Amino acid sequence: MSGKQKAQRGTLKKVLAYLKPYRMLVALSVLLSAVTVALTLYVPVLIGRAIDGILGPGQVDFGRILPLLVRIGVIVAATAAVQWIVNTLNNHVAFQVVRDVRDRAFRHLQVLPLSYLDTQPVGGVVSRVIADVDQFADGLLLGFSQLFTGAVTILGTLGFMVAIRPGIAALVVLLTPLSFVVARFIATHSYDFFRSQSEARGEQTAYIDEMLGNQKVVKAFVREEENARRFDEINGRLAKCSLKAIFYSSLTNPCTRFVNNVVYAAVALSGALVCIATAGAAVPFTVGSLSALLSYANQYTKPFNEISGVVTELQNALACADRIFSLIGQPAQQPDDPDARVLTKAEGRVELSDVAFAYTPDKPLIEKLNLSVRPGQRIAIVGPTGCGKTTLINLLMRFYDVDEGGISVEGTDIRHITRRSLRANYGMVLQETWLKAGTVRDNLKMGKPGATDEEMIAAAKSAHAHSFIKRLPQGYDTVIGEDGGQLSQGQKQLLCIARIMLCLPPMLILDEATSSIDTRTEIRIQKAFDTMMRGRTTFIVAHRLSTIREADVILVMRDGHIVEQGNHEALLARDGFYAKLYNSQFAA
Repeated sequence: MSGKQKAQRGTLKKVLAYLKPYRMLVALSVLLSAVTVALTLYVPVLIGRAIDGILGPGQVDFGRILPLLVRIGVIVAATAAVQWIVNTLNNHVAFQVVRDVRDRAFRHLQVLPLSYLDTQPVGGVVSRVIADVDQFADGLLLGFSQLFTGAVTILGTLGFMVAIRPGIAALVVLLTPLSFVVARFIATHSYDFFRSQSEARGEQTAYIDEMLGNQKVVKAFVREEENARRFDEINGRLAKCSLKAIFYSSLTNPCTRFVNNVVYAAVALSGALVCIATAGAAVPFTVGSLSALLSYANQYTKPFNEISGVVTELQNALACADRIFSLIGQPAQQPDDPDARVLTKAEGRVELSDVAFAYTPDKPLIEKLNLSVRPGQRIAIVGPTGCGKTTLINLLMRFYDVDEGGISVEGTDIRHITRRSLRANYGMVLQETWLKAGTVRDNLKMGKPGATDEEMIAAAKSAHAHSFIKRLPQGYDTVIGEDGGQLSQGQKQLLCIARIMLCLPPMLILDEATSSIDTRTEIRIQKAFDTMMRGRTTFIVAHRLSTIREADVILVMRDGHIVEQGNHEALLARDGFYAKLYNSQFAA
């Protein structure tokens, strides 16, 4: 068995595992499918008997035919009703499974480490959870609808043909492998193309998401034509993969119909010869029997046509399922220790001991970093771009775990503290603002859902956001779109600051928190920050060094190391790297 076949089999096993909770409904669907097939296959027998009731030109035995026609009508109506129930069951099972897969995928996204999410295009992940699962649903639904009934139809028609004429039934069975050869050829070739199609579709979704989210930059650098050419290249690859996949899948119908016609012609010819040979015999092979046999031969080969089509769709579904299962199969972040400490009301004592960290093993970023922070201290972190300032924040919040050494809060290594309680004791305001689609009220109360409106308004006033919020169409009940909608970058940052002021956790992280705010408002907010930081351990990342002169300790980072440490006056007096950074802001 090839590696690709093993992968397909593994994917199929995972799909069947998701079907397990609905096995009773699946069993009922199979049973009712069998009933549908049995009723459908009984109709040709009745039609054959009705044909035998035609004795000759103008000689029709209505007494024999009319009851048969009534019975046929009842059976057709019953078949339609049962088929409706089967379709309802299949739809229910298919979309329940799809719901479970999507739910599992989204929940898994919540526990994936940031090291994985930081390296994946957002649009590609979205494509897996949305588009690939939709394709998987279509294939699964088609499989339910036609695979069961097709298999039962094949067995049922074969049984009826054996009962009518075993020799002709044997001839049909001998011709059957032709359909399997065709189906295998198509399935083998279509899977690779359907997988390539899914990957190209995910790349296209990621590119569209990236370009739409950065249209201002695109237009500012006049990159429309270049982006259009890049999109055309991706779109062309998607079209090429799709055309190849569709080409092989489109071979299904004509190829299987050819096989069907070969089988039908063989049955018709052999049946006609039997009719001639048995004419005048004690038990002749009647026209009605030949009609029934031809009907069964047609119904016998038809499922092969449908199943071949289902196989190609299932290849597409399995290719998409493989992509979504590969996402679900990504290792989750290391879970909290069973006996991990729940951190409550932290005082703000933080220790870093010989911390080393690298995003990639061959490129060390932070090495042998030591730091001791007392409760209530304001720690400013400065340095050139890429020196490790934001990385240090990621380590403090345990978005990433250290490679060597350790970080402790209140004397406990943060790897032995639950992530939820650790992060609940930090309040973060980042340069990159994030607001969810919803009302202003929902965004402000995100970190403290139980806050009163009075507390919320007081926090907004402290952040100098209350005045512009009141000018919005519905004030605090104004619905803002994804990532803040039409709000300015400065207004969005004010809302993020107000959100933290409402929570007031014991430790704060301010990463360029006022970078998008005008100087006049910044002066006011700095005063509010002074009040908020009083008695709270605060880590401040800033490029504008004028904003951190009041910090108790300034850490000057360079290439992942703390090269200088002290307060503003002491570092200036040392006339070292910090003094160069500070004075460079005022250089002509």
